[in-house]
Amino acid sequence: MITLRQLHYLAALAEHRHFGRAAEACAVTQPALSMQIRDLEKYLGVDLVERRQGDAALTEVGLEIVQRGEHILAASRDLEDYARHRRRLLTGRLVLGIIPTLAPYVLPRLLPALQRRHPDLRIELRETQTKALVEELIRGSLDAVMMALPVSEKEVEAIKLFDDAFLLAVPADDPRPETARVFAQDIDPRRLILLEEGHCLRDQALAYCSTQRRDGAVGLGATSLATVMQMVANGYGITLVPQVAVDVEVRDERVKLLRFAPPAPGRQVGLAWRQTSPRKTDFLALGQIIMQELGFAAKAQAKRSA
Repeated sequence: MITLRQLHYLAALAEHRHFGRAAEACAVTQPALSMQIRDLEKYLGVDLVERRQGDAALTEVGLEIVQRGEHILAASRDLEDYARHRRRLLTGRLVLGIIPTLAPYVLPRLLPALQRRHPDLRIELRETQTKALVEELIRGSLDAVMMALPVSEKEVEAIKLFDDAFLLAVPADDPRPETARVFAQDIDPRRLILLEEGHCLRDQALAYCSTQRRDGAVGLGATSLATVMQMVANGYGITLVPQVAVDVEVRDERVKLLRFAPPAPGRQVGLAWRQTSPRKTDFLALGQIIMQELGFAAKAQAKRSA
């Protein structure tokens, strides 16, 4: 009979491509992990792993078993969540993924509020780029993800939390006054500093800038928004900065912020989870807390009342 443990070990081997590293990730000995995978191969009657010196690669059948097994593992976690959390709101362990262009600006305000309101909730965080977060969410490694919308995967459900407008950060000696309104065609892509490939903020900025001007390559890229802002402060170029990051990242007198003419660019920030998760009530409550702590809940209510 196939066990969840065997599927878990096989998934770890697929990720790490090494028996020793996979065993370490699963907190078991290498012989124990190897034996479980051997037993799984014997039960299924197929080779799942191609064993090589210092390396382990899954066969075509093994990759298919891992993909199907991840759905089973995610369903088993959802079953546990249903039993453990159906009576009390926001308790126990919750693994939250978040993109790097939100984490430094949202978490310092959110985490203390969660600890104060729900002391029995244990938040574990995973910060990385959107593609990896969505894959881990579907796989069941994450419970929920805070990210830019939309989410195209049909297995994922999401709610909008708030709109995050972009501003143009320029060196303080830029001749334009702070009251000026900027258009897309005013941006020279050769002076544009963005995050490296893979960050959704980069894609969103390029999508706006390319609507009016497609010639010229982006000049520079960086690994963090803090690095980008330092480059702007030192006169290397300009960048688009999300409103949620302004209080943290734009405290340097060498940087000036300009607003865009309507329709201004921006992003929708939301909270996403697997459609099969039984913790939707938890996620909706978490979304409300996020909006309240960031001051967006009152704005949304005022907009609905207007």
